[in-house]
Amino acid sequence: MKNQWIVRVLSKTLTLASHTRSLCSSTTTSSPSTTFSLKNVTKSNFESALTDLRCLVRDADFVSIDLEMTGVTSAPWRESLECDRFDIRYLKTKDSAEKFAVVQFGVCPFRWDRSKQSFVAHPHNFYIFPRQEIPVDWPSYEFLCQTTSLDFLAKYQFDFNLCIQEGISYLSRGQEDEALRRLHIVYEDELSEMQCNLREARDTPLVRVADVLFTERMKNRISEWRDGLLLHRKGGSKFQESSSDSSQQFQTIFFKMRPALLLNGFTSRQLRLIQLVTEKHFEDLVYIYTNVETSSVQIVYTDSKNDREGLVKEVKDGRRKEAEMKIKAAVGFRHVFDLLSSEQKLIVGHNCFLDIAHIYSKFVGPLPLTAEEFSTSIHKYFPYIIDTKILLNANDVLRPMMKKGSTSLAKAFACVCPEIASGVNGSGLGLKPRVQVEVQVDDMRSSNWNSGAKHEAGYDAFMTGCVFAQACSHLGFDFKLHSSFTNLANDEKLRKHINLLYLSWFSGEIIDLRTGKQTAESSYYNSLKTKYPKIVFSNIALIWGFPLKLKAREIRECISKTFGPLSVTLVYNLDETAVFVQFSKAELVSDFLRLKEILERSNGPISVLHPLSKLLEGGNTRAATYEVYKEICSSPISEVLFADQAEMIGIKWKTEPVGSNVEAETRVGETFIQGDEMNANESDLGKISSMINDLSRGHFRESEIIDSSYPAEAQVSK
Repeated sequence: MKNQWIVRVLSKTLTLASHTRSLCSSTTTSSPSTTFSLKNVTKSNFESALTDLRCLVRDADFVSIDLEMTGVTSAPWRESLECDRFDIRYLKTKDSAEKFAVVQFGVCPFRWDRSKQSFVAHPHNFYIFPRQEIPVDWPSYEFLCQTTSLDFLAKYQFDFNLCIQEGISYLSRGQEDEALRRLHIVYEDELSEMQCNLREARDTPLVRVADVLFTERMKNRISEWRDGLLLHRKGGSKFQESSSDSSQQFQTIFFKMRPALLLNGFTSRQLRLIQLVTEKHFEDLVYIYTNVETSSVQIVYTDSKNDREGLVKEVKDGRRKEAEMKIKAAVGFRHVFDLLSSEQKLIVGHNCFLDIAHIYSKFVGPLPLTAEEFSTSIHKYFPYIIDTKILLNANDVLRPMMKKGSTSLAKAFACVCPEIASGVNGSGLGLKPRVQVEVQVDDMRSSNWNSGAKHEAGYDAFMTGCVFAQACSHLGFDFKLHSSFTNLANDEKLRKHINLLYLSWFSGEIIDLRTGKQTAESSYYNSLKTKYPKIVFSNIALIWGFPLKLKAREIRECISKTFGPLSVTLVYNLDETAVFVQFSKAELVSDFLRLKEILERSNGPISVLHPLSKLLEGGNTRAATYEVYKEICSSPISEVLFADQAEMIGIKWKTEPVGSNVEAETRVGETFIQGDEMNANESDLGKISSMINDLSRGHFRESEIIDSSYPAEAQVSK
């Protein structure tokens, strides 16, 4: 079942059937719209595209973005659920951003052209891939793929081969810092390691006859070369290479202005023996790897001890600098993130909280543990972010047109930009655009453009920017009066919408990135949210591991027979192995957990005949408060079934310890243990019966049942 949900892959071995996407462009104007490709960027044209993008972003009034990922949820229970609290919704977003890869990044700068009274959009479609390109020891990248996401990409002819082979690699700021730190340690310790290895080599006797003969021959050959150098230096005859040098195994060259012997055609074992001979018998010669990757080796002559030490340091510093340059080069696509961050432009996305989380995870570092910490950190890089989904639901003109479910990007684009979105199926209620948009890709420019590349990140970024421009106009913003020297984010009509993103569109929860706190739900969503009783998290018990044959309705009946007909207001399925049960009162959660513990320990006729016995059958039923759900969601592990997830991260107790009646416990991989007074035996049956009756009926007087304001809802499932 797990293999049906996700496919785990290593970045070096990802192989997928590809559908080649046409990148051809056309300049013909005979058709109603001008067709040419958006700017596709891979590692082969990244440097030139980045140079152009710097100018475009610098001159832009805003920049819209969009991402394509390999998946969204790592397990069914990690999807956004009605019973998710604000902090848990963030944890689920964090899990998604950390586990899945971004394969396309769309960037579209929009600039207001005062001469033509229109926006000029520059859509860029970057293929990116987390390739390993740094010269220090580093684990291979690993990410998940969700089959539905790959199917979606393939449906729109995503070129997987192009992404893997030509995608632009990247390092986050945290990864770059860690790589440089490791490099510093390696090269600081290199000299001492060389000396240690040399001492070990000197102390290791040669036991193979072939090794003894080879080292003796190399000693004579190196000595002959060195003596020839010294004789020439003292004014003797001109140094001549012996005839054996013609074999190309030994070549006399100069290395950093010093005479050197270049070694070619030797095995790694032979080179190790040559190094031993050099270091052991020639104090004025230095054995140097000039290229570790190609095993290029030179024996360099030095004049003195100081010259020798200076050469070693110079070589070591050169290697370190070369490695640092490789790390800087491996930064790759993060240069685009750095550009967007440094320019402090207004960033526009559509339902983009997950996109922003991915951007942080891929280009800054590990995501913070809480939404508050995340908001504080991301605000430093992107102080102005706006969600077009927020704008569409805040606009009195556009909101009535956005029927339930129609605020998806493609439908919103077709609705508010019908003349631009000629190829998108809209609702048929399109408005006449108030703002004109032209598209420019390299030297191609058109006011009636169709790239033929729907659902590519670059095109979706373009659609997002168009929707934003039209929504701004309906909010009363007049771009004709806009100056390129003013920041759109400072306009009073837009300011109240800046940095408000939907943490969950389904629940209507909005996060304010300035504080990391939840804001009031949109009035539009409140009008839709009338079906279910109010979620009260302190009233919720989490139950998992019960018999699979049990349905939510049966679980409700078991509990209601025990605590009263109105004791349960909601039963919600996480998956087939777990449910949320919301009680009408918070204290009922503790009572339920305590009663469950008593029944499981009694093993007498009372526990067998009790209404909860159906729920506890099999002895594997676990229960806890809502806070344990947060603990489980915060784990990086993602088992497909919730019960397996809880087991995997070590939550194995039968009931979470609650209340003052719990006198002793242990939670280290074992079930909950209470004191001796809770032992079940025949003499205790009366006591246990009394306790069960107290817990079952003690909170329900007849008046309380009648006055309860909570309706008895039917089963609610996702």
